[in-house]
Amino acid sequence: MTTPMRFDELPEDEARAALAACLDVPRFVDEVVAGRPYGSPAALVAAASASASVLSDDELDRALARHPRIGERAGAAHDAAHSAREQAGVDRSDAEVLERLAAGNRAYEERFDRVFLVRAAGRDSHQILAELERRLGNDDATERAETVEQLRQIALLRLEQIV
Repeated sequence: MTTPMRFDELPEDEARAALAACLDVPRFVDEVVAGRPYGSPAALVAAASASASVLSDDELDRALARHPRIGERAGAAHDAAHSAREQAGVDRSDAEVLERLAAGNRAYEERFDRVFLVRAAGRDSHQILAELERRLGNDDATERAETVEQLRQIALLRLEQIV
């Protein structure tokens, strides 16, 4: 576990790697690294939150590429350790749930042309399905904003685990 002071003292390449594992967006990494020293977890998380709150289309695409579909196992391009822990509430032994997630993922990708992303940590399969179904009714702008917010929440959860 990296303490805030330890994060502040990390060599730049280690700090960058830690932040990229939270949100793989170079601007985010640059901004948060440039803000050191923070001195407290609250200051670090606040800076990261502000930076992650607004993503360009390219940043959104890049960040989403690191996340597997809900209900699927992470592949080589994904953050497998984080994803497995975050999706622990998905019941992989329930064939009906997995089929509904797969169908929902397909519908979402057809509707929005990107992978469905939700902060799965702390949610079970039924809560994730309900969120997926609710968000399928969003307009494009609302859904983009929700996706950015979910990425921000995931990034902050990961960062809090580091510090």
